[in-house]
Amino acid sequence: MMELYLLRHGIATERGKETRGTDAQRPLTSKGKRKMRRIAKVMRGLELAFDLILSSPLLRARQTADIVAEQFKLAEQLKLSNHLAPEGNPRDLIRDLKRLRRGSRNVLLVGHEPYLSNLMATLLAGQPIVDINLKKGGLCLLRIDSLQNGRCATLEWLMTPRQMTKIR
Repeated sequence: MMELYLLRHGIATERGKETRGTDAQRPLTSKGKRKMRRIAKVMRGLELAFDLILSSPLLRARQTADIVAEQFKLAEQLKLSNHLAPEGNPRDLIRDLKRLRRGSRNVLLVGHEPYLSNLMATLLAGQPIVDINLKKGGLCLLRIDSLQNGRCATLEWLMTPRQMTKIR
């Protein structure tokens, strides 16, 4: 059994504002960092556990993953995957997850929309036909008996950042 958590990156600067360079270099805003720290504390308070944190290499996702890894003291378990970038291939991600997760029961993926929602829909329904809106800083838990590229997961819960920050 595998518990797969999907976390969308926090609030980032808008495209073209306050940044020079590519979309990949857009950082979290100050507000985005504060909110992610609160969300990470709530995640720890919910007694979530991660054996592996896999993040998109784009700056805003890496910063989000760093905040969570810091809160959980899991810097060594944090890895980057190009397959979690917006143009990544979910089939390749699943292949890598199978290889990387040996012995890992609880895996956190940090990435972007619509990639994460499409991945979630594929794991729940077999194809990306379910309309899911994962807000910035939103988190969900999928339970998986046998990971594959297709229907293999059960949605246990999905929380918006607002719901998470209301938890004490």
